[in-house]
Amino acid sequence: MTDALDVAVRLLLVFVAFLVLPLVVGQTEHKVMAHMQGRLGPMYAGGFHGWAQLVADGVKFAQKEDVVPKDADRRVFQLAPAVALLPYLLVLVAIPVAPGSVGAVVDAGVFFALAVMGVGVLGSLMAGWASANKFSLLGGLRTAAQLLAYELPMLLAAASVAMAAGTVSLTGVLDAFEWWWVPWQIVGALVFFVAGLAELQRPPFDMPVADSEIIFGAYTEYTGLRFALFLLAEYAGIVVLCALTTVLFLGGWHGPWGDDDLGWLWTLLKTAVLAFVVIWLRVSYPRLREDQLQKLAWTTLVPLALAQIALTGIVKVAIS
Repeated sequence: MTDALDVAVRLLLVFVAFLVLPLVVGQTEHKVMAHMQGRLGPMYAGGFHGWAQLVADGVKFAQKEDVVPKDADRRVFQLAPAVALLPYLLVLVAIPVAPGSVGAVVDAGVFFALAVMGVGVLGSLMAGWASANKFSLLGGLRTAAQLLAYELPMLLAAASVAMAAGTVSLTGVLDAFEWWWVPWQIVGALVFFVAGLAELQRPPFDMPVADSEIIFGAYTEYTGLRFALFLLAEYAGIVVLCALTTVLFLGGWHGPWGDDDLGWLWTLLKTAVLAFVVIWLRVSYPRLREDQLQKLAWTTLVPLALAQIALTGIVKVAIS
């Protein structure tokens, strides 16, 4: 296989995964919430187990009128959903699924992934500013404030793993991985995962898009397929967050029996379990207030992340 064809095949596989996996997470969320909360609606469409619910949602969004507010900045308003969605596609390209199976090897993959994920907030800011709606603008500003608060502990937690592995390459982290890292880095894993949920504005960290308090935040004026793209960005973010947590803290393609031939399966299974945890948290915990969001980040997650880095430094010195 020529180099050009190999790159084309890898990018095609990444693109297919980007289109399919977020939809699978969305469909799973419908079913899990239906069982946990006794919802009948998501179990009805199409008959058996509500298999057509996702199709019905897609048709619903496609049929809705595409409305742009009269006073909105039309170009920015229309571009915002793409800015919110595309960063997750770029990150997915750099996530290793199995030995030799990665869209593109990035030497500084850890920081590349975190930096590009942070760009997604621009989509919310653009949507809030361009909508010519004070509630949308307020929602966009809340999103930015939340990102600034949770980006630091997320970066510090990832830095702890990079210190342990001696590299900032995602594939390098997996090459250096040892199973005894899991209990050693468990605090960093929790900080990284919780901060990632907050960056995605997933419950219980969804105050910036609280429909009962701020009319769905920056997305108030969006309808139809553009609104659907924001939802798709959320589910794509879940896939990326769970995959990154798997790679950095749970050994990625490494299975319990040391057989890397099924590495892709282990990566998908670990990612799926974490995605289920994301859904479970949405059903189980109430929404945090804005002050509680900020307090959790600055008084709990940041100190824990710093303590994890200190512990990593001590262990590295002890074993060297």
